[in-house]
Amino acid sequence: MIIVDSSIWINYFNGKNSQKTDWLDEALGIEPIIMGDIILTEILQGFQNDKDFKTAKMLLLEFPFVEMLGQEIAIKSALNYRKLRQKGITVRKTIDVMIGTFCIHHNFALLHNDRDFDALEKFLNLKVIKI
Repeated sequence: MIIVDSSIWINYFNGKNSQKTDWLDEALGIEPIIMGDIILTEILQGFQNDKDFKTAKMLLLEFPFVEMLGQEIAIKSALNYRKLRQKGITVRKTIDVMIGTFCIHHNFALLHNDRDFDALEKFLNLKVIKI
């Protein structure tokens, strides 16, 4: 299974072409992509007009949907954040630790464009899609 971070989806919806958005475009309908609640929130909160919001919501809810946090992942996320801090690394956004921890826990690959995930890949074995 593959999780696509909001950093990719936002660029995709804004028409910002990159190798990663091109990969996503080609993977749609072929690769096993799932949508998580945290990522759905991050994507949808950025839409300015109601029509685009409704269209994106309809499209994104076509993917298999998962709740990403819960008690177990919340605690593991805190532990992972602390492990990184002990190595002198501060992840800028706690939400990225939650997403990364969810992927690590379930052995899902992550497609992202956010440097916060680099430390999770390097020190916590987060699997990422390399483009």
